[in-house]
Amino acid sequence: MGFIGANDIVLFQGDSITDAGRDRDNLQSLGRGYANLVASWYGALYPEQGVQFLNRGVSGDRVRDLEVRWDQDCLELQPTVLSIMIGINDCWRRFSRNDPTSTEEYATGYTRLLTRVRRETSARLILMEPFLVPVNPDLKAWREDLDPKIQAVRELARDFDALYVPLDGLFAQASTRQKPSYWAPDGVHPSSGGHGLIAQAWLRTIGVEL
Repeated sequence: MGFIGANDIVLFQGDSITDAGRDRDNLQSLGRGYANLVASWYGALYPEQGVQFLNRGVSGDRVRDLEVRWDQDCLELQPTVLSIMIGINDCWRRFSRNDPTSTEEYATGYTRLLTRVRRETSARLILMEPFLVPVNPDLKAWREDLDPKIQAVRELARDFDALYVPLDGLFAQASTRQKPSYWAPDGVHPSSGGHGLIAQAWLRTIGVEL
């Protein structure tokens, strides 16, 4: 059996990149982004497995927001596979609202989330690093804040034996093939091509050949 097996419940958690406009009134809605693409490709390749995909990403969320809703939007769902991408808002709010989240606060909160998952579910973990696409010079200043948070996620992936999707490097590599704004017009929110890039990386990380 691969990383995902028959009748698994795969839960996507995160911020607007995961949310991707999902319908909050429809608990089966996956939005228009990478979560929907992953479910579509995986379901087409392995229909016999009967895997259920859920999306509980919420636009604007930081780690502290995930903690507030972790019981209802994660633990009570008892996922068997949990995929998390969180962190760009923990960086962004420092620059947009002068409301910073320190790397220590970010890592400590993230650790609490993962500790509860390990203790209260049997979920296998996939951690996706936050990323930034340098579409304008102003965003380069964000690296000072974001890079330590990316390193923190890498360490958490090792500590919690999680699969890891290195999105920041992936988008940097992709930006040598096409201009950065092609992948994320504002540097944060992916285009359709950017969501495709994330979905492909996610599937390859779990061992799916595309």
